Amino acid sequence: MFKRIAVAAALVCATIVSVSASAQDQLRFSAGPPGGNWFALGGALAETWSKAGIPTSSGTGGGVSNVVNADRGKTDLGFSVTSLVGAATKGEDPFKQAYENVSVLANVYRQYTYFVMRKDYAEANGIKSVADIVDKKLPIRMATLKPGTSSEFVIRAAFEKGLGVGWKDIQGWGGSVSFASYDDGSNQLADNHLDCFAFSVGRAAAVVLKIESQVDVVLLPVDKKILDAMSNALGTVTFEIDPEIYKSVTEPVPTIGDYTSIVVRKDLDEDTVYNMTKALWENKETLQKGVKAVEELNPQEAVPASVPAHPGAVKFWKSVQ
Repeated sequence: MFKRIAVAAALVCATIVSVSASAQDQLRFSAGPPGGNWFALGGALAETWSKAGIPTSSGTGGGVSNVVNADRGKTDLGFSVTSLVGAATKGEDPFKQAYENVSVLANVYRQYTYFVMRKDYAEANGIKSVADIVDKKLPIRMATLKPGTSSEFVIRAAFEKGLGVGWKDIQGWGGSVSFASYDDGSNQLADNHLDCFAFSVGRAAAVVLKIESQVDVVLLPVDKKILDAMSNALGTVTFEIDPEIYKSVTEPVPTIGDYTSIVVRKDLDEDTVYNMTKALWENKETLQKGVKAVEELNPQEAVPASVPAHPGAVKFWKSVQ
C-alpha cells in the first residue's frame, strides 16, 4: 500500500514539474524584416514580455508568413496588418485556405502606405498620383518589400484591385518590379537605380525620413478609385500623410490605411494572452520611445471591428475602457 502511495506521489510530482516546465517555455514572436519598425518593436516587445515573466524571443518575419506560422503553431505571435488577418480567416487571396487558429491581440498603430518616388522622375514624367504610373504605362523601375510581407500584399493589391494590372503587366510595358529590404530600397532610390519604392509602415517612418535625407522625393497620393476598391475588397480605410512629418509633404496626402496588429494563435491560453496584453499596455510609454507610432495604441481601437480577437486580449481591453 505504502509503495502504491509513493508511486502515486511520484507521478503527481512529475506532473507538477511538467506543467511548471511547460509554463516556462519561451514563446516565439515573428516580427518583420530588418530595418523597419516591426523588427525594432518586435525586439522591444520580446524584452517587455520576458521581464513580465513571459519568456519571449523575437525574430524576422512577414505579414503573410506570420499569420500562417501562428495558425500552424510554428510561432506563437507576430506582426501583421488587420486586413491580412481578416483575409486569412476567410481564406481569401493571398491565402489558399481559411485559417481558424489566428486572432488579434491588439491593433497597435495605424499603418500607412507610401509610394515614394524620386522627384526628378515624377517631374520629368508628369506623375501626380499612383494611377499615372499605369495610365502612362511608364517603364518604371519600382520596388517593394519581398513577397510574403504585408507591404508587398498591399502594394500588389492596390495595382490589381484598384488599377487592374499586376507585376507582369508593368514588366510587359518595359518596367521592372524588384523586392528589397528597407535599407536596400532606400539606397537604390538614392543611387538612381529605382524610380519608386513602395511599402507600408507607421505614421512617422524612419525609413521615409532616411530617404528624404538622401534624395529629393515626392510621396504620391493614392487615387480615390484605388482607395474605394481596396476598402471594398479588404476593408482598408483612408488615412492622410500629414505635412508636418515629412519635408516632401506640403499638403495632406491620401493613402491606403490599415493597422499594424499583433496576431496570436487562438489556442494560446487566455491568461497568458491577458497578461501579455496587460504588459503591452502598461509599457506603452517605454515602447513608444523606440517606435513613436506606438503612442497611437488605445483601448478603443485595439480590438478590430470585423476580425477575430483573442478572448484574453478582449478581456483586458474591456477592463481599461
